[in-house]
Amino acid sequence: MTLTSRTILDQELNQLKDNIIRLASAAIESLDKAMNALQTRNVAEANQVVTNDEAINQLRYEIEEKALLILATQAPTASDLRTVIAAIHLAVELERIGDHASGIARLVERMENEAEIDTLYKLPKMAKRAREMLQQGIDAYIQRDPQLALELIKRDDKIDKQYNKLFREALEEMRDDDYIRRATYLLWVGHNLERIGDRATNIAERVIFMCTGEFVETPTELD
Repeated sequence: MTLTSRTILDQELNQLKDNIIRLASAAIESLDKAMNALQTRNVAEANQVVTNDEAINQLRYEIEEKALLILATQAPTASDLRTVIAAIHLAVELERIGDHASGIARLVERMENEAEIDTLYKLPKMAKRAREMLQQGIDAYIQRDPQLALELIKRDDKIDKQYNKLFREALEEMRDDDYIRRATYLLWVGHNLERIGDRATNIAERVIFMCTGEFVETPTELD
């Protein structure tokens, strides 16, 4: 590979990374806004999250197109090839995280006039952990740090335990017929947050593969 072609490939890989960072920022922003809308019962903010999901989808497709163009025109090998493949997978995971945030936002209108129930206070804690996991996965990607990614994978069971506890307590509250609908909505929110944690774990797995060529698979991986 000549110096000129190497320079071109480096530029295109940097553009790909920049777009992944943009997509991650958009997904994190959607999660933050969705949870804020839930806590404040702000339907207008929730609707903004749903509307903005289309922009997240479009950026994912742009990343995939750019990655395929690099594969077709630059013929990257070894670590460069893994970097391109990882970007494709990260784009998919981040777009689906945006979908989960949008799913939370769509529940806000249904819950706007509902009374508070005890399990609601647990959701911000789950959201905080999911957000931290997602940010750590992106940091590992930017820094090309497989150890940081591995540490994230080891944290995944904590958000699973939070969701399981939420599930048990919501079932208890469902014994009161007045709580059934409200508790169901909160379980849907919790489910989306737990899935965001799983997808952050998927991102970490891809970062490890990108950096080392080894694929660390965990039981939480989603298709």
